[in-house]
Amino acid sequence: MELPKGERSILAYFPSSTKASAAAKEIVNAGLVQDSDSIQVDRVSRYSLNNNKDINGPINNARTLSGPTLYSASSGSQGPDPLLASSDSASGMADGGAGMAGGSPFLLTVITKEENVSQAVQIIKNHGGRV
Repeated sequence: MELPKGERSILAYFPSSTKASAAAKEIVNAGLVQDSDSIQVDRVSRYSLNNNKDINGPINNARTLSGPTLYSASSGSQGPDPLLASSDSASGMADGGAGMAGGSPFLLTVITKEENVSQAVQIIKNHGGRV
């Protein structure tokens, strides 16, 4: 995607969705983005999965092995993802950073005008984000 002249994108990584969402809200409230399509919070995963806690919750007879521990389902057409079943979280060999991409699995994407970049980056850093 090519941005219009005078606009820049900012990619920032956060350790929690709460911090990423707080930064996004402050950026919106400061008027640093044009509209709601210019800012987004996503989760980055090392697996190809769709998180679906309605289908794969631990109390509703999850349909996948990874469902009760990862609240997810495989998204591929080739059946369940063996990487999900072998995850530290699912196998019982839990590690403090299991499932966390680089320790910061939440990605905040901001599209803003060139003159707003430094203010947006400062807000991101104030909320614990890495740019």
